[in-house]
Amino acid sequence: MSYEAVIGLEVHVQVRTRTKLFSGCPYDYGAEPNTLTDPVVLGLPGALPVLNYEAIRQGIKAGLIFGCRIAELCKWDRKHYFYPDCPKNYQISQYDQPLCRGGSVEIELPGRSRNLMGEHRQVALNRIHLEEDVGKLSHGEEDSLVDYNRAGVPLLEIVSEPDIFSPDEAFAYLHSLQMHLIYAGISDGDMEKGQLRCDANVSLRPTGSSVLGTRVELKNLNSISGVRNGLAYEITRQGKVLRDGGQVEQETRRWDAERHISLSMRNKEMADDYRYFPDPDLMPVRIDEETLNSLRAELPELPFRKQERYQADYGLPYTITSVLCPDAALAAFFEEALRHYHAPQAIAKFVANDLLRELGGSESLTLQTMPLRPENLAELVRLSEEGKISKQLAQDLFVEIFRSGEPAEALINKKGLGQSFPREELIALCQKIIAEQPKPVEEYRRGKVNALNALKGPVMKETKGRADPQLIDRILRELLS
Repeated sequence: MSYEAVIGLEVHVQVRTRTKLFSGCPYDYGAEPNTLTDPVVLGLPGALPVLNYEAIRQGIKAGLIFGCRIAELCKWDRKHYFYPDCPKNYQISQYDQPLCRGGSVEIELPGRSRNLMGEHRQVALNRIHLEEDVGKLSHGEEDSLVDYNRAGVPLLEIVSEPDIFSPDEAFAYLHSLQMHLIYAGISDGDMEKGQLRCDANVSLRPTGSSVLGTRVELKNLNSISGVRNGLAYEITRQGKVLRDGGQVEQETRRWDAERHISLSMRNKEMADDYRYFPDPDLMPVRIDEETLNSLRAELPELPFRKQERYQADYGLPYTITSVLCPDAALAAFFEEALRHYHAPQAIAKFVANDLLRELGGSESLTLQTMPLRPENLAELVRLSEEGKISKQLAQDLFVEIFRSGEPAEALINKKGLGQSFPREELIALCQKIIAEQPKPVEEYRRGKVNALNALKGPVMKETKGRADPQLIDRILRELLS
């Protein structure tokens, strides 16, 4: 019998706020352990929580992005469990009246060719709710240490329906989720800093069946690639159990990324085990239409729609838009350069190729700290498009401008690099190259037009890129006619 996988993902996303969800205590990744706590975070007697409304605003924005139904009234519940990372022995969350219900996340699956947009589809969501984070446990050989700095940090728990059917779809879903949340400024989404964490529920059922199989929860998935690898292993493991005549047990398993296996942790908890009840210290939150309209107005153009616009309005290929559009800051740099000089294809190539190459090779510079500004790039492209410098020289100058931020025209004048090579000297140089290169000359005269490039290259090299390539082309054709 053949089986198919059914996957649902529970993603915890750290919300970008200055303070914690129910306290004025700040949070900073990497701070000394247990230095960012207060009586509310630690649940000390008499300490009362106060809601951080910015977290609510960010949660609503996430719901609007993904087309959720925003609750008119949501409330807070205590989720009880006893574990060292939970200082109060309960976590404040949302149970039966969450902030958002329904909605979906658009995903893109790889196309048959890297030059084509892949297939897009919607993955259904069950809910999005807010809750506070717990502390962090570090296990050693002889002891375990707990750091409560993270306790109380606002989290969005985004729960999908069992609407994902392969590890590749799970990978695409997490990539899209992360991209959209970063775009809207809701989260920094850095998995290495624990700002986006994922648990996966996976089951197998006979191919074509609509009945879900026994699900297993997979934890400790610390990267998007780790989710894909863990799911691939778990699907194979469950398939072997079923084909051998066994039954999959409902349990929680831990993914061991080093050994590439999953290990049993415990039986899966049910909702009743947490003894949810409304938090008596927090009032429900009512959300009005005015708030929703205000937050809708703050939403940016989202990446897939931006990609469609770039292709339609600027004629940019998928290979370029798939680089520009997932990064909001990179797309903003491109659009700002366009405002200074409208040459979308030339500017996009510089951004997607040269700019990212230089950033990738720099240990200290980022898009925000590099000296190159959008107007510098626009000026360089303008000079190239107007024929004042060759395209090769423009690429060479880009490296210097990236590091110095010096205006292109000033740099060209300082180095004496403008295309001012006299025509008479250029004719003499072309004659010299023709005499030295009989093979491409013969090929050109036999009708192989591309052989002319073998002559143009040496001429450009001799002139150090200062000659006009179009003028060289015309002179060579005249001399060889």
